[in-house]
Amino acid sequence: MRKYLLSLLFSFSIFGLFAQELSVEAKIGNPSKVINNGFIELEVEGGTPPYQYKWSNQSTSLESNRAEGLTEGIPYDVTVTDSEGNSVSKTFKVDAEAITEHFNGTFAPIVSAMGSVLFWDPFTAIGIYDPVVYADVKRIAAPEWDPTEQSKFVLTEWLVEEGEHVNEGDPVAVVSKNGRDITVNANASGSLNHFLDEGEVVYDSENKEDVIEQGAQYFASIEYDEPVALLHPNGDPQMKNIPFIVVWLVLGALFFTLRLGFINIRGFKHSLDLAKGKYDDPNAPGQVTHFQALATAVSGTVGLGNIAGVAVAISLGGAGATMWMILAGLLGMSSKFVECTLGVKYRFINSEGRVFGGPMNYLRYGLEKRGKRGLGKFLAAFFAILAIGASFGGGNMFQANQSFSILAGEFPMLEGNGFIFGVVVAILVGIVIIGGISSIARVTGKIVPVMAAVYVVGALVVIGVNFENIGPAFAAIWDGAFSPSAIKGGVIGVLIVGFQRAAFSNEAGVGSAAIAHSAAKTNNPPSEGFVALLEPFIDTVVVCTLTALVLIFTGMHEVEGVGGVELTSSAFGSVISWFPYVLATAVFLFAFSTMISWSYYGMRAWTYLFGKSKKNEILYKVLFLIFVVVGASVSLGAVLDFSDMMILAMSFPNIIGLYIMIGEVSDDLKEYSHKLKSGQLFKKAQKAQAKAS
Repeated sequence: MRKYLLSLLFSFSIFGLFAQELSVEAKIGNPSKVINNGFIELEVEGGTPPYQYKWSNQSTSLESNRAEGLTEGIPYDVTVTDSEGNSVSKTFKVDAEAITEHFNGTFAPIVSAMGSVLFWDPFTAIGIYDPVVYADVKRIAAPEWDPTEQSKFVLTEWLVEEGEHVNEGDPVAVVSKNGRDITVNANASGSLNHFLDEGEVVYDSENKEDVIEQGAQYFASIEYDEPVALLHPNGDPQMKNIPFIVVWLVLGALFFTLRLGFINIRGFKHSLDLAKGKYDDPNAPGQVTHFQALATAVSGTVGLGNIAGVAVAISLGGAGATMWMILAGLLGMSSKFVECTLGVKYRFINSEGRVFGGPMNYLRYGLEKRGKRGLGKFLAAFFAILAIGASFGGGNMFQANQSFSILAGEFPMLEGNGFIFGVVVAILVGIVIIGGISSIARVTGKIVPVMAAVYVVGALVVIGVNFENIGPAFAAIWDGAFSPSAIKGGVIGVLIVGFQRAAFSNEAGVGSAAIAHSAAKTNNPPSEGFVALLEPFIDTVVVCTLTALVLIFTGMHEVEGVGGVELTSSAFGSVISWFPYVLATAVFLFAFSTMISWSYYGMRAWTYLFGKSKKNEILYKVLFLIFVVVGASVSLGAVLDFSDMMILAMSFPNIIGLYIMIGEVSDDLKEYSHKLKSGQLFKKAQKAQAKAS
């Protein structure tokens, strides 16, 4: 009998043990053919509730049993833990159904692998930099504060003395919003610090200084006993890495600036004279003028990044990112000088007068001249492959895709007509690119000044209307650059955001502009280097900075959770109600001009690999136009991310070549400077005087 009782007891024990085990089932859904809209919803049984859900998807909360916005075809991990500490791990995948979902799911891991190289953090890897974002304090904001609302907040009463310890949830103050008293509770545990005295105004939307000042809505802070790591919703720590690609581009730009004696500063006046046409020799070899080459190259860089990208950078890094963005733009001018000087020097002009130039030529033949033939051929071919991929993606499909999205947002009649939009754009692009670089240069020479002028004038109007904010705005930029809050990642975090935006926007060091500038009419390669150094100045120091100033002057840099273009559009719309429509049109022109410029870049890379015949050029142009339609009508997600990364990857072979050939560029610059000082260069004024005499 005793034996049976023991067996029964053992059976019940086993049953109880199994009853406590966690059981996880998943409901997996793919609602439509739209990419990145899958979901996984968990049903958990057993264990002791409540449960915690640790998803590999960083945007899903620890408290949520449902993960949304998932990429189809990609596995996601989740660990479910009950209140007793028992846990179970599972892996689920939303099956891809549509062809776009298959493409997106295939390229997502490729993008991740490529990103692990481009955005690898060397300083963290060797242990000299901690990328985790910590907060020393938790600030307390005015209750129900919204930067878009008209409100006045006054600190009515302190409920806790300065320096006292509070626990999360304790009432600490009473603040009135437009006369209505609201009790404010502590949002963390620690020592309370007062920013204001009772009766003082916390935030007043009528006070421009409050609108501009970053963090004007905060009236107190709680100092943690120890710094606290900021977390993503899934519990992963937030990181502010120093991406290798940014280090690669910025260090290269800094080296070229120092090596050439600050050519970006001392050569600025001469570059303006060249762009104005003072030294244009109509009999010089080449196909386009200095200004047309500049306009073509600028049209390839000034685009969505200047509008949407800057808004994202300011949202992430605050107003202080503007200063570092300007500095990176100034340094990038030297990189452009080096690569475009070499682009002209090593170009090839055939018997028909067609020009073939760019990094492919100077990497191959410039390094071959130094006894590095094998390295030169490899770097040139590698660059050409990347340039072709970048031209189809980042320089084409991405532009068509985003310009359609933005225009459809402002003009609802376009909604759902991406294919027709793509066909129309492809026809317009085709009309331009069939004529080659001369046709492209004529169009960009007209479009770029107009679109830039519209955007610059609009920005200046917004700044002018808010001119009384100039003091607070520049104070916010200065303070944000050198003493930003921990939530922005500190000085390093803000610096990297600014440098990254500038490097991604102006493409200095990428080598793409050297392809356009190699077609310029000139007998002196450094002359085109001087013209090219204006590009980062126009793209970053002028256009990107104006976007940032518009956001800061209007106080929109404090708005969170809004997309890049939408944020910039709202900032303009706050002053000029109809300007979002103009901005949407400008965005289309930016995208259109970028497409026609990149068609030339890609075509020259294509002909380098497959031959310089006109048949090869026509084949490339047809493929390019097909990709315009695809980009406008299909959501491609990770495919576009991949092709956009190829633009950045072009800087690897390019800058290696620039480092090797910098001595040659320095010698050519000295010779050119001597000719300039001694009056040996062709100058229109001299020719006119000679005719008059």
